[in-house]
Amino acid sequence: MERRKIADEVDARRALAEVARTGIGLRAWARANGVDGRSLHAWDMVLARRGTHRAPPRRSTLVELVPARMEAPSARYVMRVRDVSIEFSDDASEETLGRVLTVLRSC
Repeated sequence: MERRKIADEVDARRALAEVARTGIGLRAWARANGVDGRSLHAWDMVLARRGTHRAPPRRSTLVELVPARMEAPSARYVMRVRDVSIEFSDDASEETLGRVLTVLRSC
């Protein structure tokens, strides 16, 4: 389905006023009214750049950013056997520590 292009400034102002009045987005309005969205968007930018048209309000969503809860750093441990050092923390799994110690025993 071919959509009609915005013919001129008057046509653009009329369409943009209708977009603002309905409160739906420019793209959705253009699609629902058989208007080429790129043509309407281009006119919207031209008129906004001239300062003679206030672009329709864009819907926006506020997102509250909350910092992650800071947990106390876990304790760090260093095991030294001759010239080998192993460093681990409280959150190391028993399984992992067991495998590391098994490898060290074989050396």
